[in-house]
Formats: sequence, C-alpha cells, structure tokens
Amino acid sequence: MTPAPPPEPTLFGEPGGAPKPRKSRSRGAPGGPPEPAGPSSPLAARLRPRNLDELVGQQHLLGQGSVLRGLVEEDKLRSVLLYGPPGTGKTSIAHVIALATSAHFEQLSAVTSGVADVRRIMEEARERQAATGRRTILFIDEVHRFSRTQQDALLPGVEAGNVVFIGATTENPFFSVTSPLLSRSLLFRLEPLERADVRAIIERALQDPERGFGGRFKAADAVMEHLAGKAEGDARVALNALDAAAERAAAREDSAISEQDVEEAMRQRLVRYDRAGD
Repeated sequence: MTPAPPPEPTLFGEPGGAPKPRKSRSRGAPGGPPEPAGPSSPLAARLRPRNLDELVGQQHLLGQGSVLRGLVEEDKLRSVLLYGPPGTGKTSIAHVIALATSAHFEQLSAVTSGVADVRRIMEEARERQAATGRRTILFIDEVHRFSRTQQDALLPGVEAGNVVFIGATTENPFFSVTSPLLSRSLLFRLEPLERADVRAIIERALQDPERGFGGRFKAADAVMEHLAGKAEGDARVALNALDAAAERAAAREDSAISEQDVEEAMRQRLVRYDRAGD
C-alpha cells in the first residue's frame, strides 16, 4: 500500500476567510521569555511589543478572529513559519508568544547555533514533556540559514509533539526550508508595514515615557511622514533612524527633530538586493 503523502503546508496571510473569534486564555507562567531591553538598548529593542495589542500592522494575521491570534490567545500554538521582509514583526510576534504562553520557551539564532544545540533542546523538551507534561516552544530566527542537516534535527521533536517550532525567515520558505519541516508547519506571510503603521510606531516612540523618548523630542507631521516614507515598511529602519536623528538633535541642544536629521540618519542605508542581484 502506498503511504499517504505528508500534508501540504498551509499558507495564511491572505484577506478573508477569518474564523470566528476565540475566547482569550489568561497567561500562565512563561518559561524563559526574552529579558526586557534595558535603557541603554537601541530604541527598536526597547519598543518591542509586549502583547498582541501592542503589535502594529499585520491585521490579516493578528486581527480579532484571525487564526494566529486565536492560537496565541488560547495558548494552543502549533509549529509555524513566519515569512516576510525585515522589520515587519516576525521576531516581535515570537516575543509576544514567549510572554503569553504557559509553555517553556527557548530561542536560537541560526547564525550562531548548530546541530548540537538543536539536539540538546530536543532531548530536554522530551524529558520535560515526560516529567511535567509541559510543552516547549523553540523559536529560531533566520531559520533559512540552517542547513538541511540542522533542519532535519528538528523533525523528531516536532513530529513527537514535544516541541512547537517557530521559525522566522526573510527568504521564500519553499526554497529555503526543507519539505518535511515545511509540511509540518503553518506558514504565515507578513507584509511590509503600511506608512500609517510606521507613523504610529514613530509617534509611540516619541511619546512613550517608559521605553521611548517620553516627549523629550518632537517631530513635525511633515518630518514623521518623511521618515515613515523613507522606512519603506520596515519598522526597525524607522526606529533606528529616529534614534540617530534624536541624537543629532540632542547634540545641538534642540528638542525638535528636523528633516535634515532624518536624512543624515538614513544616509548610510544599504540598498537591498536579492541573491540574483535584481
């Protein structure tokens, strides 16, 4: 008898077809969530969202009644791949999940981690599941940098249900992620942020008294619009530029960020190219 083929990956991120809203589940004690950024951290790190309501944009994924929001709120997440351009919220979504889940949370960077790290986490997750029944969520940033061998090391834990895998990638996962791992994951596509979304993030950074500038700097509407446009849908670019522009304003003992400050802050931006050089 011919074995059944593995399930095809499900791609979410298109408008329409949203399920009915689910009841929210209260947060349990998180296991190893990321430490909050300190006051000396970059503005983009300090302003990282702490809950779903603080996430800006991606309403097709995070709006009320959406699949991903429901899975997070009910703490019933299954393995997912978050695919989209830089600065669109992939890591932020993973951090929100870390703060909201009752599961143990682990994080690896594909740039610095190897097969041994993956296998260690898989074994610890198996033992944790057997001893306490507690799930483990493993977030891997830039998962497209993992080799096939490294990705294959994830499969036993994912297949057994000991590990819920969250992968973030800027590369097309149909080319950069192995078929067995792809077939076991829900695929969510993130889009570049709208200009209004970037503008809202800039305004929050200027006003937030705890993690932002708390009103110490101001920017005219035209300056914020200029910065939001130059960011091209990338919240991290916008916040890094705002941080540098504020430093320029502070250096001349001025609380007003000018358009020239923004231009100078973004002057060294690199133009993005794909691997084919287009």
